[in-house]
Amino acid sequence: MLMLKKSALVAIAAVFAVTLAHAQASATAGAAPDSCEAKAVGKNGKPLAGAAKASFLKKCKADTVAKACETKAVGSNGKPLAGAAKASFVKKCKADAAK
Repeated sequence: MLMLKKSALVAIAAVFAVTLAHAQASATAGAAPDSCEAKAVGKNGKPLAGAAKASFLKKCKADTVAKACETKAVGSNGKPLAGAAKASFVKKCKADAAK
Protein backbone atom coordinates (compact mmCIF):
# COMPACT_ATOMS: atom_id res chain seq x y z
CA MET A 1 0.00 0.00 0.00
CA LEU A 2 2.82 2.39 0.88
CA MET A 3 4.57 1.55 -2.40
CA LEU A 4 1.39 2.39 -4.33
CA LYS A 5 1.11 5.80 -2.62
CA LYS A 6 4.75 6.60 -3.42
CA SER A 7 4.26 5.57 -7.04
CA ALA A 8 1.16 7.73 -7.33
CA LEU A 9 2.97 10.69 -5.77
CA VAL A 10 5.92 10.29 -8.17
CA ALA A 11 3.55 10.05 -11.14
CA ILE A 12 1.69 13.21 -10.10
CA ALA A 13 4.97 15.08 -9.59
CA ALA A 14 6.19 13.96 -13.03
CA VAL A 15 2.98 15.11 -14.72
CA PHE A 16 3.23 18.46 -12.93
CA ALA A 17 6.87 18.91 -14.01
CA VAL A 18 6.12 18.04 -17.64
CA THR A 19 3.12 20.38 -17.69
CA LEU A 20 5.17 23.22 -16.22
CA ALA A 21 8.00 22.69 -18.72
CA HIS A 22 5.53 22.62 -21.61
CA ALA A 23 3.87 25.83 -20.42
CA GLN A 24 7.22 27.61 -20.21
CA ALA A 25 8.24 26.40 -23.67
CA SER A 26 4.94 27.61 -25.13
CA ALA A 27 5.29 31.01 -23.49
CA THR A 28 8.84 31.41 -24.75
CA ALA A 29 7.96 30.34 -28.28
CA GLY A 30 5.01 32.71 -28.39
CA ALA A 31 6.96 35.69 -27.11
CA ALA A 32 9.62 35.75 -29.81
CA PRO A 33 7.48 36.73 -32.82
CA ASP A 34 5.59 39.32 -30.79
CA SER A 35 8.69 41.11 -29.53
CA CYS A 36 8.21 43.90 -32.08
CA GLU A 37 4.55 44.10 -31.10
CA ALA A 38 5.54 44.43 -27.43
CA LYS A 39 8.04 47.21 -28.23
CA ALA A 40 5.46 49.26 -30.17
CA VAL A 41 5.01 51.86 -27.43
CA GLY A 42 5.17 55.62 -27.80
CA LYS A 43 7.24 58.07 -25.75
CA ASN A 44 4.27 58.62 -23.46
CA GLY A 45 4.10 54.91 -22.63
CA LYS A 46 0.91 54.27 -24.57
CA PRO A 47 0.75 51.61 -27.30
CA LEU A 48 1.20 52.87 -30.86
CA ALA A 49 -1.79 52.67 -33.21
CA GLY A 50 -2.55 53.08 -36.89
CA ALA A 51 0.15 54.20 -39.31
CA ALA A 52 2.70 54.79 -36.56
CA LYS A 53 2.33 51.21 -35.35
CA ALA A 54 2.47 49.80 -38.88
CA SER A 55 5.62 51.78 -39.66
CA PHE A 56 7.26 50.76 -36.39
CA LEU A 57 6.45 47.08 -36.91
CA LYS A 58 7.78 47.16 -40.49
CA LYS A 59 11.07 48.74 -39.38
CA CYS A 60 11.39 46.48 -36.35
CA LYS A 61 10.88 43.31 -38.38
CA ALA A 62 13.36 44.50 -41.03
CA ASP A 63 15.93 45.24 -38.33
CA THR A 64 15.36 41.80 -36.81
CA VAL A 65 15.92 40.11 -40.17
CA ALA A 66 19.03 42.22 -40.85
CA LYS A 67 20.51 41.35 -37.47
CA ALA A 68 19.82 37.65 -38.00
CA CYS A 69 21.41 37.78 -41.46
CA GLU A 70 24.53 39.52 -40.16
CA THR A 71 24.86 36.86 -37.48
CA LYS A 72 24.75 34.14 -40.15
CA ALA A 73 27.40 35.87 -42.32
CA VAL A 74 30.18 33.35 -41.72
CA GLY A 75 32.50 31.90 -44.34
CA SER A 76 33.17 28.21 -44.98
CA ASN A 77 36.30 28.51 -42.84
CA GLY A 78 34.24 29.63 -39.84
CA LYS A 79 35.45 33.22 -39.89
CA PRO A 80 33.03 36.15 -40.16
CA LEU A 81 32.59 37.60 -43.65
CA ALA A 82 33.72 41.17 -44.30
CA GLY A 83 33.41 43.81 -47.00
CA ALA A 84 31.67 43.00 -50.27
CA ALA A 85 31.22 39.33 -49.39
CA LYS A 86 29.33 40.25 -46.22
CA ALA A 87 27.23 42.88 -48.01
CA SER A 88 26.32 40.40 -50.75
CA PHE A 89 25.44 37.67 -48.25
CA VAL A 90 23.28 39.99 -46.14
CA LYS A 91 21.48 41.31 -49.24
CA LYS A 92 20.70 37.77 -50.44
CA CYS A 93 19.68 36.67 -46.94
CA LYS A 94 17.24 39.59 -46.60
CA ALA A 95 15.75 38.83 -50.02
CA ASP A 96 15.31 35.17 -49.12
CA ALA A 97 13.70 36.11 -45.80
CA ALA A 98 11.20 38.37 -47.56
CA LYS A 99 9.91 35.47 -49.69
